[in-house]
Amino acid sequence: MIGRKKKIVLYQPQQVDETLGLPSSKDMLPLEMLCISALPLQEGYEIVIVDGSLYSADEAHRRVLAACEGALLYGTTGILGYMVTDGYRCSRKVKERFPDLPAIIGGWFASVKPELQLATGLYDAVAHGQGELTFLDVVHALDAGEPLDEVAGLSLLREGEVVRTAQRAVVGWDRLPDVPWHLLDIEPYRAHQLRPDSPRDVLRMPSPLGMGSSREPYFGITYFGSFGCPEPCTFCCSPVVTNRRWKAVPAERMLDDLQQLHERWGFDVVRFHDANWGVMEKRVRAFAEGVLERGLGFKYNAFLETHSILHYQEQTLDALAESGLFVAEIGAEAGSDEMMAGIGKPIQGDDNIDAAVAIDRRGITGSITYIIGYPHEEAGSMLATIDQCRRLHVAAPLARPTVWPYRPIPGTAMWEQALELGYEPPRGIEEWGSIGEYHLEETWPGKIPAHVAEARKMYQHYVTLDYGLARGKRGLWEKRAGRRLADGSFSSRAARLEARAFSLYNRIEKKLTRRGEVSRTFIDPGHKTGSAGNERSSSREAMTSVTAAK
Repeated sequence: MIGRKKKIVLYQPQQVDETLGLPSSKDMLPLEMLCISALPLQEGYEIVIVDGSLYSADEAHRRVLAACEGALLYGTTGILGYMVTDGYRCSRKVKERFPDLPAIIGGWFASVKPELQLATGLYDAVAHGQGELTFLDVVHALDAGEPLDEVAGLSLLREGEVVRTAQRAVVGWDRLPDVPWHLLDIEPYRAHQLRPDSPRDVLRMPSPLGMGSSREPYFGITYFGSFGCPEPCTFCCSPVVTNRRWKAVPAERMLDDLQQLHERWGFDVVRFHDANWGVMEKRVRAFAEGVLERGLGFKYNAFLETHSILHYQEQTLDALAESGLFVAEIGAEAGSDEMMAGIGKPIQGDDNIDAAVAIDRRGITGSITYIIGYPHEEAGSMLATIDQCRRLHVAAPLARPTVWPYRPIPGTAMWEQALELGYEPPRGIEEWGSIGEYHLEETWPGKIPAHVAEARKMYQHYVTLDYGLARGKRGLWEKRAGRRLADGSFSSRAARLEARAFSLYNRIEKKLTRRGEVSRTFIDPGHKTGSAGNERSSSREAMTSVTAAK
């Protein structure tokens, strides 16, 4: 098969609707497309990847259509959010122009809603779970003119019914080749990130300490170091999509790959897009010590679990900090033992606070997310979560804890519970694509009681003020906000009146001083504090990328 040059066109949809006003961070490389390209590329197939984030939607789609001329296969992916919408719009154009061109879609959303994707008539198959081997088998079948029914890991539409082929086992990275990084022209990503105003980009991480300020432009890349997650979380679709399997790239292989990339590209930051990077302490420590031994010099952030941090040896945490871990993404989830038991994580009491303090004292920022409004969750549990979030903020000054409203996700245990309780899900593809951001809208209106929503709103007001984000400085108002958070009076009647007073004062001060908007930070990207009721921010959801059929 070596030497064949049949063409495969892969589209990485836009993760952010940039027509709303702000561009996305261009450190979000098209990892999904790169991962599934490796095996066909080894066999001589031509691979064309179009990353929608680099262009306007019209230009990205135009490039895809141009590339599809004479192609063997078109493929795309998506996680819940705008990727679903943009992928659908591009695929629709491909189908209109090339009605006979085979098409496949994978990713988290397609894996849990294959019937929705197949009903569009745009795709010949939906790929489930780990995608590399499935994608190669699809390429082989299409190239040989054979049906896809014998390819494991797919959903197909047959006589109006969705048919699932044999389940494909998750394989280790010893079965998968290195990512073909040479397919990327890195310069557009670098140039965009080094713009002076790049810290305002949606989904942008803060600049590491030591670069001048948290708003200093830097050049970063994203990277997959593992597939899957062993956690049983009932609000997450990973247990269904990955079958709770976790397969990790060995530390030495990761180090070799990143060292070569660092020498070639000279990036400042690596952003691990693993669902759960820190499962195995031995591997985590080997990676951290390897970064130090090799003198690689880049900073990195990764997803870690609270119980992982609490069970790591002190030397492991020290090595993480010394080797450049500057942001740890932590899913704190809930502040009550009862709700945490329903979620399935082994976290109790103030474990989340203890973990945040453990990394905080080592100079690592915890980007920590809580959720309220789960199915069957009572108001008291939601308030306990907001209170734990507040106490964590006070105990760990570097941490950036945030409370999000629960969003039902298909393919989860809680999805069925939400439907039974009256949740009305989106129906069409484009409607699904509009709910990717937790903060942009409450996707289950009425689930969070009014007094809880008010408490969350007041917390967000005072914490944003305490960080100095409203005015770009820490003065009397900011110090007062810190005291409100410390003593727990942030949602009292006096605090609400104080918030209104600040809103008036802030408007007058802005007019008198002609002060513009303060640059956003990752704590609550897009959150603007003009009053206690004005909040808008981007979620962490798009950080959790997966391969095209993951």
